[in-house]
Amino acid sequence: MNALVDVFDFSILDKVIKETTKAIESSKESLFEIAESAKDIHRKMESDLERVNLEVQQVIEKVDCLESLYKKARVRLMEVSRDFQQYSEEDIKKAYMYAQELQVQLAVEREREIGLRLKRDELIRSMVRVKEMSIKADELVSRVDIALTFLNGNLTEFSQQMEGMQQKQWVGGRIILAQEEERKRVAREIHDGPAQTLANVVLRAEYCEKLLAANRDEIVEELHQLKKIVRGSLQDIRRIIFNLRPITLDDLGLIPTIKRYIEELKIREEFEVFLEVCGDELRLKSPYEVALFRLIQESLNNAKKHSQATRIAVSINITGDDINVTVSDNGIGFDVEKVLAEAAGKESFGLLSMKERIELLNGDLKIDSVPGYGTRIKAVIPREQAVL
Repeated sequence: MNALVDVFDFSILDKVIKETTKAIESSKESLFEIAESAKDIHRKMESDLERVNLEVQQVIEKVDCLESLYKKARVRLMEVSRDFQQYSEEDIKKAYMYAQELQVQLAVEREREIGLRLKRDELIRSMVRVKEMSIKADELVSRVDIALTFLNGNLTEFSQQMEGMQQKQWVGGRIILAQEEERKRVAREIHDGPAQTLANVVLRAEYCEKLLAANRDEIVEELHQLKKIVRGSLQDIRRIIFNLRPITLDDLGLIPTIKRYIEELKIREEFEVFLEVCGDELRLKSPYEVALFRLIQESLNNAKKHSQATRIAVSINITGDDINVTVSDNGIGFDVEKVLAEAAGKESFGLLSMKERIELLNGDLKIDSVPGYGTRIKAVIPREQAVL
């Protein structure tokens, strides 16, 4: 390996990386422009769809009105035609011309209704395609970011540490992919939650403007509903921010943050969650607090999604030379060796990610589980290294 480092000209590799990076950055800008353009087109289509829906409603009302008038005109025509002694030829002619005119107008408006409905359906299909294109472009931008992050690494350090490169590439790659998965999850949450809600807020606000202009009584109830939607969106945004990086973790520390997280989880979920803290509530160094919080968060998420547990217990013990964190549940359990083996060959960041994160802090993670008998996850970290 050392001989390979000696003979390899890293300046050539550096030049190739720089040229590749430049080309990728250019592609990234183009992809970003495509994504933004698709979003602009989608917004315009939403506006067009609202206008077409309004036109469809108006033409339906007009067709209904013309149909009613046409029926009455035909009845009138039958009356004057049948009683020709009472009505003159001029009366019959006028009744006939009026019925014929309404028939023509009705046919025109029906054709217009069909055309508008087809236009609306095509617009909806186009919106779906544009949205899919926008999502794909955003995903490609994220993947390009991963490539740029890797290519912009320090090549000199890479050459100096060639001995352990294979292992570091593996760990580094998993970290980058884990970060990307987290970004995708957050982006998906924002897109499916607050972003959709805010789009609804815009439409409702425009509807309120119309009600206000028409001096309609419904404006009060509509504003009340609008306020409820905004409050719900604010709660979603706060939840996403907390899951991404709890502010209390930096301000108050691990244990207050865990307490708050579990209290909120109790409100949202049906299962029972218990927290036991032994020893002093000491502040830990930031990497340790983050790692332990993510461990507990991921363990609770796994129990919620997979274990079918009805009771989960979290224990934090800081009384001896080590910090012990345990999460146990009464769920269905699983085959630990099988799951870890499958995760090693996939882009999986659950249990394996927990283990790697704890081991990077010179700690140890043990997972005990048997199908049908629940799961117990225990992390042990040296206290001396972790405490501030």
